[in-house]
Amino acid sequence: DRDKKLYLDMEVLSMLGLEDQYDNKLTRSSVMEINQNDTSENQLDTPKSLPEAFLRRLMMLNTSARSLKCASYDVDTGRSNAINPLDLITALFLCSDGILQQDIVLKMTLCQFAVPLLLPNCEKREITMMLWSLRDIVRTFRPPQQAFLKQSCEERLVSSRVPLVSFVRLGKRFLSKSQMLNKLLSNSQHSHDTFYHCNMVCGDVPRRISDGLVEMSWYLPCGDRNVDKFTEPLAVANLRGDIKAFDKQFSFLCQTSAAVYIFCDESEMDFFKNLQKKQGTAEFFLISRTQGKHFTLKMVTMEPSLKIADVSQTKKTDTELLKVLKESISKLLEGRPNKMSVANLAEGAHHCDILIDEESDNCQSAWNNANNITERVKTTSEFKDKHLPSQGHIWKALSWVETEHWRLRKVGKENTENYRKSLKTKEKQLRGKQQIFEIPAGMVSFIHGMVTSEVQRYYFLKWLEIKLDNVCRHQLSALQDQYQELSQKSPKDTEKIAELDKQISVCSLRMEHFFRECGQLYECASYLPEYTRQRKTTEQLPALCAQMLLDGFPLEFVDGDAANIPMKWTAAVLTELHHILHSKTKLKVITVIGAENSGKSTLLNTMFGLRFAVSKGTCTRGAFMQLISINSKVRKELGCDCILIIDTEGLKPHPMAQDDHSHERDKEVASLAVALSDVAVVSVSNSREEDILELVLHAFTRLKDLGKKPLCHFVHINTPAVSAAERKKRDKELVEQLEEMIQNDDEMKKADIAELSDVMQFNINNCNWYIPPVWHGVPPMAPVSVGYSEKAFKCNSLANRENQRIMS
Repeated sequence: DRDKKLYLDMEVLSMLGLEDQYDNKLTRSSVMEINQNDTSENQLDTPKSLPEAFLRRLMMLNTSARSLKCASYDVDTGRSNAINPLDLITALFLCSDGILQQDIVLKMTLCQFAVPLLLPNCEKREITMMLWSLRDIVRTFRPPQQAFLKQSCEERLVSSRVPLVSFVRLGKRFLSKSQMLNKLLSNSQHSHDTFYHCNMVCGDVPRRISDGLVEMSWYLPCGDRNVDKFTEPLAVANLRGDIKAFDKQFSFLCQTSAAVYIFCDESEMDFFKNLQKKQGTAEFFLISRTQGKHFTLKMVTMEPSLKIADVSQTKKTDTELLKVLKESISKLLEGRPNKMSVANLAEGAHHCDILIDEESDNCQSAWNNANNITERVKTTSEFKDKHLPSQGHIWKALSWVETEHWRLRKVGKENTENYRKSLKTKEKQLRGKQQIFEIPAGMVSFIHGMVTSEVQRYYFLKWLEIKLDNVCRHQLSALQDQYQELSQKSPKDTEKIAELDKQISVCSLRMEHFFRECGQLYECASYLPEYTRQRKTTEQLPALCAQMLLDGFPLEFVDGDAANIPMKWTAAVLTELHHILHSKTKLKVITVIGAENSGKSTLLNTMFGLRFAVSKGTCTRGAFMQLISINSKVRKELGCDCILIIDTEGLKPHPMAQDDHSHERDKEVASLAVALSDVAVVSVSNSREEDILELVLHAFTRLKDLGKKPLCHFVHINTPAVSAAERKKRDKELVEQLEEMIQNDDEMKKADIAELSDVMQFNINNCNWYIPPVWHGVPPMAPVSVGYSEKAFKCNSLANRENQRIMS
């Protein structure tokens, strides 16, 4: 039987074209590459086209990803080539490295898909618990004790202690367990298929390699009793296949669950004598079928002797059974059930001889390197003062001096040249103070973690990102809630807003702080003799950061706290990137600018499958870049070899920028973004449209003397569906509004600007987008809207084509 199953496993991989990737794993960089399928509307003509199509849709958060089908018929064998989506997902996990697996899980969670917890591998006779793959999931929800205060909590779900409720099947299928779970977990306002069920796509396509798969999802309340099915959070596991064939998986669920619900036929009742052998504290419930479609919920008592007792009357319909099932789980949650985090489940996995994905040598070595850093953190401010000293008050003072060279705010009546000379002297003194610092222990550990193999470096950076987030999240979350509320309700209270912004900065400790320190160490060392230890240590850093960009990590190039660009460091990283990509590589830049909290990072992540930071209340500060490579077959078509995507900090409306220099900073951010761009994506929110449009228009105006006119796309976020006539009307109104601004602006008149085409390339038919709200329903149980992801992808595709047209 095992040989037959193994043959079927490898047959599925062969049908999907993944047999070579079983040993040589798929990587994130290969998946993220732009190819013909991103610039055309190719049809799925063979099963081999499914993996790429699924991953491409998933990375762009399209919840129709599991609905892909290719049911072509093989004339030679007389067999259908239909692939069950669960087999496709299982195959991709078996053929992906740990880096890509984690990305797939994160995107699946945002699409509100169940994700693999226990992954079967018949070829190696192994079952693997996907703990590492689940590490990156962070969700925001509102438990009942915080609903009254209108506060939400943001938690890393791997560490969140919640009851696990498992669903399994004994014997032949008589009821769709997955379909029942989907109804159980869907809120009243919308329904969604968290767990895939066969007749979603192409009827009962048989599963082959996904039997024995245990999937996991979570139910997280939003705090509204009119919406929530359950007021407490819980985790839900679903075993695919008959528990008689998958004893290890079933034993694991018995040991780790608060309750196990078993779908079974009355004819299988003798099996329950074996339950007494299972260890654990789980409560067992039977959902059994008696005659025809009559269902009964029964409770199994183990001690002092095995008893099976009805806890509900016979139900005739699925709806009636669903109601009883919901009541049973609600009662379980009220009774203080056993709670465990996913990380704690690893102990149960060991007992059942199940492997853990993050116990690989590379992952554990990286964990130790990251832990050497985070164990030094007592408070974030103290850690930054001691281990990241180069970016402290000295760097901020240096940044002020550098910008004062051209701002000349404090020149007064002094001669301008003399004033600039004094600034140069002050800059030299501050650089001298920076050079006094030795490389601190925390940065020594960071550099050590970077100077490893490519795989270990990725694990190190992800572990460090996760651990730093765990250190700071709860304190930052409260401050960000206050900042967001104050910004919305009292935007003119700039002093309080600025103070909260400062507190957020002090409490933050993220990856970019370490890379800022790298930049400052490199810049300081560049003034030292070549033989010095510090110079030799820092010389390798630009190449490592360039490789990090190629690995898909974002890199900060505008310091979000000091509002400055470390020019030598940035130039060195980009020079190294230039060398790695070969000197003839052509690069195009796409930048997003727009209002604060208007969803720019989410938009870029959806358009390109990227990983710019997105979490509750977080606003991007400074500017970050990520790199996307382009397949050689479409480079000529797109006119470049790779694309650099830049995410910038949000522009503030005038009321929040009246009493400080933040409005000047907004002008600089907008001008920098436009100046670097081949394509500028302007994210517009209706409530602040006029402010943002004015800033953007002035940014484009400043490029006129350089003879540069970037292509501009306007993206209207959170816009409900509009008719073609309404859209045409809005497009015309936008152009008229921009033209009116030009006519009424004295600065533009002096620059001899008369119309929009004088400052930007803009096609009213192809460069104006109305994107619907992100979520389909009420978060946290809402998936990303299909309309949102499809509009974002279409915007991406047409932007590429418009860019191609202009380049030609």
